[in-house]
Amino acid sequence: MDVTGATETTLDPYSGTLILSLDECWQLLRGHEVGRLAVSIANHPDIFPINYVVDDDVIVFRTSAGTKLAASVLGYGVAFEIDGYDATAGEAWSVVVKGTAEQIEGWLDKDRAERLPLFPWNASPKFDFVRIVAEEVSGRRFHVTDHSAWPLAGTPSLDDQL
Repeated sequence: MDVTGATETTLDPYSGTLILSLDECWQLLRGHEVGRLAVSIANHPDIFPINYVVDDDVIVFRTSAGTKLAASVLGYGVAFEIDGYDATAGEAWSVVVKGTAEQIEGWLDKDRAERLPLFPWNASPKFDFVRIVAEEVSGRRFHVTDHSAWPLAGTPSLDDQL
């Protein structure tokens, strides 16, 4: 399956946001281990923090039986997101992966998944593995504006004063 994403990093001249290339997005994904999985459960959105690892351009995570596993592999699309903020540099970034999730089955695939450097933070048993197969990957990096750019932010509204 072909993954869509920017072929090179470009600057959005209107917002000053850097649109990250597909390669840079995957580099950021490979360099982190915690993200958020977004799913839809009975037409209601839900989001779960997960530990993950990138293996051959798919995202793999461990879970146990329950809502997260069921909702992620029902055949509907999922979204996965990581982000970061460097207060010293005043920069923030995010990467979003959209695609499908599938439970890893078969003893060869499961053996491979069990050997990945994937260490859940929670010690409860997590015997199921899920892969997110990316269809679209996007990322952005931007300078965080100074608070003075928004002079009314954080001030009482007229309703608060009545």
